[in-house]
Amino acid sequence: MIVDLMKYVIIGPHEELDPFFERAQEEGIFEFISPTAKKQTTQPKHIHDLFEAIKILRKQPVADQVDELPIHELGMQTTERIISLNHIIEQLSEKERMLEAEIARIAVFGDFSKKDLDYIQKEGNRTIQFFCMKSSKTDGHDFTDEFIYIGTAYDLDYFMTINLKMHSYPGMIEVQIEHPLGELKEQRSNVRVKVQTKQQELKKMACFLDLLRKVLLQELNDFHLVSSKKMVSLPLESSLFAVEAWVPKNKIKSLNRLIEENSVYCEPVAIEKHDRIPTCLENKGTNQIGEDLIKIYDIPAKSDKDPSGWVLWAFILFFAMIVADGGYGLLYLTLGLFLKFKFSDIKGIGKRLINLLIMLSVSCVIWGVLTSSFFGIQIDRTSWLSKISVLHYLSAQKSEYHIGLKDDTYNEWIHQYPLLEEAQTGDQFVTTLVPTAGGELRYEALNQFSDAILLEFSLFIGVIHLSLSMIRYLRRNWANLGWLLFMIGGYLYFPSMLNATSLIHFLGWMDKPAATEIGLQMIYAGLGLVFVLSLIQRGFRGITEMANVVTVFADVLSYLRLYALALASSIMARTFNDIGISLGFAVGIFVIVLGHGVNILLGVMGGVIHGLRLNFIEWYHFSYEGGGRLFDPLKKLTRPIKKS
Repeated sequence: MIVDLMKYVIIGPHEELDPFFERAQEEGIFEFISPTAKKQTTQPKHIHDLFEAIKILRKQPVADQVDELPIHELGMQTTERIISLNHIIEQLSEKERMLEAEIARIAVFGDFSKKDLDYIQKEGNRTIQFFCMKSSKTDGHDFTDEFIYIGTAYDLDYFMTINLKMHSYPGMIEVQIEHPLGELKEQRSNVRVKVQTKQQELKKMACFLDLLRKVLLQELNDFHLVSSKKMVSLPLESSLFAVEAWVPKNKIKSLNRLIEENSVYCEPVAIEKHDRIPTCLENKGTNQIGEDLIKIYDIPAKSDKDPSGWVLWAFILFFAMIVADGGYGLLYLTLGLFLKFKFSDIKGIGKRLINLLIMLSVSCVIWGVLTSSFFGIQIDRTSWLSKISVLHYLSAQKSEYHIGLKDDTYNEWIHQYPLLEEAQTGDQFVTTLVPTAGGELRYEALNQFSDAILLEFSLFIGVIHLSLSMIRYLRRNWANLGWLLFMIGGYLYFPSMLNATSLIHFLGWMDKPAATEIGLQMIYAGLGLVFVLSLIQRGFRGITEMANVVTVFADVLSYLRLYALALASSIMARTFNDIGISLGFAVGIFVIVLGHGVNILLGVMGGVIHGLRLNFIEWYHFSYEGGGRLFDPLKKLTRPIKKS
């Protein structure tokens, strides 16, 4: 939930300044307001160095930690040494890389003495040069006797010449050799020894990781305390201090207790128009997981309603619909339970991420059971797993509806698949195997009806999801009532335009003529309400609200991605299964495992990206302002925050 904040002014004698701020840091309920437009957020260099040193040590092997040492002094000395060692290792590694490149460049010429080469040139009054040329160009090149072929490497031919003076040759590149191969290899060996020595020293310093974390906490707390004190005004020749602060309404008791313990005075003051009120989010349980999710995209404005719970549960549903496979859900669940057992002591966001993984995996398993979808395997429609499938039940109900009416849809199916004429019930209709164009026997009626139901269900979920968004902010935008009627009317009316049979038809909720007539009336009524209510609420500016008809229509259609991504995943799973079976056991198992691995990766990416996108873009469109700033009180840290 979003907790309301109050603005207080706090006044006290100057001698109470330090005790008050220290107690305020322990309570963690004040966000002090800077007299200037900006707070001091730039951290000192030594804090940056501590972050960097900890980052370096975390890459080292785990070591037993030191304790009972002069923490601060040792910590800062250790930090400097760690950063210095890492810098030296990086420099040496870069030198080794350059030596490797130089060795590869001249290796074809072999090892020789540079002194001997210089002696020959001096005493023989000759100039020795080295050249290279693209191998593809040497075939048509006319080489004279002065060229001595050395060898070929990396699509280059290498040569040596001995002349009275230096020459240049068209199409050839001269190779300069400053140091011979043996000398370069010796330098590389020495550099490697130095790197290993420094790396060993750095590994030994991994024992100071916990110590540096303690120092970092101390330094961060000191920095935040000092920064907050800089926001204080000192009236009456510094005999008093005064400061303004934001305080959550549910922390007023803590505020009063702190004021009583310190000889200071506080008074609520009016919030001014130019004040940017921070957003105080306080969630527990599963809603805290939702809070983590919404922070990925944006911070709610103070005037927003907390979307944490709404986003979480909608994301869980969308993720399950996109992955659309109970088998994959079982794999996720296995991973989630393993992580929960492996890291049983983990706390904070790590624990919440594991819990989110388990929630997502359970939703995938449930959706897989409801739709009889497991690893893309065609489930025998007479099995118990198929019988408990809601999708199977709805498909049978749809078949029953068409059989009872003997309508055009039924006649088209009978014309294409005569075997279906023998079916007397909807269940028999969808569980009859019919030959497809490729000669394969499939439950064609069940497959096509299931696809149509899932497609419609995606749109149905979209209408429900957007309707909830509009209802949440109905008081702020009265036109949402009209858009609500417009969407429901569109859902009822448009099946008649497509000559389609909707869920509301074959489940007996409303027949086609009534749904069409009522839907059309709701569309007109909705647009009329949008026009009237927007004019009443916003005057002539409300006319622009009518332009949102395209936006509303497009937002509903955006939920088709739930069906499209699920269908793509299902097709890929079945395709990999078919390819694997056709290749035999040995190769087939490899193809199936690899294929499903790729499909799982794509499913997770699609589920996360599009599952959150439908919340952050389509749903937020009607019930979210955003652009807020998190309430950031002065508090004593117990674990380091991530470096921004």
